[in-house]
Amino acid sequence: MISLNNITLKYADKLAIRQLSLSVKHGEKLAIIGSSGAGKSTLLFHLYSLVEDNAAYCSQKQGLVEGLSAYHNVYMGGLSRHHWLYNVINLILPFKTPLMEVEALCRELSLDVSMHQRVAELSGGQRQRVALARALYQKKTIFIGDEPFSALDPLMADNLLKMVLTRHSTAIMVLHDKSDALAHFDRIIGLREGELCLDVTQGDMSKELVDCFYSGKSLFQHRNA
Repeated sequence: MISLNNITLKYADKLAIRQLSLSVKHGEKLAIIGSSGAGKSTLLFHLYSLVEDNAAYCSQKQGLVEGLSAYHNVYMGGLSRHHWLYNVINLILPFKTPLMEVEALCRELSLDVSMHQRVAELSGGQRQRVALARALYQKKTIFIGDEPFSALDPLMADNLLKMVLTRHSTAIMVLHDKSDALAHFDRIIGLREGELCLDVTQGDMSKELVDCFYSGKSLFQHRNA
């Protein structure tokens, strides 16, 4: 699905990724871990840019429209499925079918807010779930998320992570919780200062190996891209 060969990427004119090679196959559930500033978000967005026609992207920045309702922010995930005139009318007077679809999706995400409430009035956790709902409403086969559950309590984050993985054949996520990476993904890669320092699949994963990566030790298992 994706093949990178010795790529170098910059973020804000600073070197973020250094000569990185990586392959990702259809059907993989891939977690990206590493300390702050390791280049995770830069790499993730680059991966998204290569498959964006088939992928839903849930960013840390969320990209929500503050003055619009929760409903309209989620509905934006489905804009491409309708004619522009349909979307304009729906902005003024929401149609029954998409409104019911969005309400049902929000209930699944335990997002108990009025669909007419402005995003600017929501809490951090509610906003994050609106952004997640918008990504899910795109109904793509690939999900790409940058710490999409970081504002949620561990139990809710775990439940929603399972939901996302079930609904997408392929998933690539940056995660801050290494236990989630170990429990739910079939492959983990780790970045340090823009370099790939860890690449392990399910059979070789262990808490000790991941702890070793975070401690900065040099004994890592790599998988050839």
